[in-house]
Amino acid sequence: MSERQLSYREAVTEAIADEMRRDPRVFLMGEDVGEHGGAFGASRGLYQEFGAERVRNTPISESVIAGAGLGAALTGMRPIVEIMYLDFMAMAMDSIVNQAAKVKYMFGGHAVVPLTIRTAYGAGRGNAAQHSQSLESWFLAVPGLSVVMPSTPCDAKGLLKAAVRNDNPVICVEHKLLYNETGPVPVGDYIVPLGKAVVRRPGKDVTLVATSRMCSLAAPAIEKLAQEGIDVEFIDPRTIKPLDMETIRASVRKTHRAVVVNEGPRTGGFTSELSARIMDDCFDELDAPVKRVAAEDVPIPYNRNLELEVIPAEKDILAAVRAVMK
Repeated sequence: MSERQLSYREAVTEAIADEMRRDPRVFLMGEDVGEHGGAFGASRGLYQEFGAERVRNTPISESVIAGAGLGAALTGMRPIVEIMYLDFMAMAMDSIVNQAAKVKYMFGGHAVVPLTIRTAYGAGRGNAAQHSQSLESWFLAVPGLSVVMPSTPCDAKGLLKAAVRNDNPVICVEHKLLYNETGPVPVGDYIVPLGKAVVRRPGKDVTLVATSRMCSLAAPAIEKLAQEGIDVEFIDPRTIKPLDMETIRASVRKTHRAVVVNEGPRTGGFTSELSARIMDDCFDELDAPVKRVAAEDVPIPYNRNLELEVIPAEKDILAAVRAVMK
């Protein structure tokens, strides 16, 4: 399959368009997704191609958006719902957590909820405390939900297409700072399976697991560590729920050391869950405690210098890997 260079934003747009052309039940709804093309430009051109019936602007009410998407999914449609910021998911939690995640179970498997929720998250743009959070770990505790965090344009497209075709609710978490990043994307139809990690770089000394934008920070750090003689195996889980522990376990049993990196907070964040699972599954294989690289447990500051101090940086990844190698 041939490839071309697309931005992360373009890959998301192409995935939505592909699925809407493939299946007339697929439609997009959210704040300003129509003529404006979405807050981050990820739906540009879709309104012009598909019209107002299938690209629907909504009121500024996340509870309404999520509830309408749930209702549409339950009645045979396959909606893609955009919640502008992950922070705003707080207003939609009842529809997502108490309804969408549980309907299939409570109806004995006879009901399906093919609901895809896209949302943007993360710090680094000076958006301050209410628009910069990494709250993906909220949804790890909810049986019935899947959560994907693509780090590349290729995965952004492939995971979104897989989410739309899934008969259960999937939350696609897209980092704001990745939208302008470019990378190779295959031409034609493809999906990236939910729950399947990828080994971005093989290595023998330490396993480093990083999510979403943290992969962009990890890659140059890994090259610097290679110059120091530290051979890092780099894993991108792509889907944090369901989590591909088989790939992670195999790597840790080879390297005997692990560092986990996520932009969410240290307390109760994804690094807490993943480090605990590595300790559960691989304790006897570890030559050092698992090290976590995560955000500080404070609201994200507006001030640029303070913001950069709170969220993980390349220097933190370097320090963590060096620490487990002592």
